[in-house]
Amino acid sequence: MRRIRPNRVLARAALGALPLLLATGCSGGDPVVKKEDVAEQASAQLEEMVGAAPDDFTCPEDLPAEVGAEIRCELTSGGLTYGVTVTTTEVDGDRAEFDVQVDETPK
Repeated sequence: MRRIRPNRVLARAALGALPLLLATGCSGGDPVVKKEDVAEQASAQLEEMVGAAPDDFTCPEDLPAEVGAEIRCELTSGGLTYGVTVTTTEVDGDRAEFDVQVDETPK
């Protein structure tokens, strides 16, 4: 099994290809990228960059569609768990882009 090496990973994940990318809360709150979409797209970008998808990638909350907003996620690869910072870098209409930075050392 190929393991993701954090020092090789800084992915810019463009989410514009996803339909209904930005969502709002039930009460019409601020737009967000759903945590499941963040995890799916970040995992796909990591696989494209390093040739292997993480075994698991989870985010505990939605990513605010506001430039500079950050959430912390986790990925598991080869039995090791790493923290991941996901940061919104651009919002344009119903599309958002974000950066994915994997921590240097496992938890």
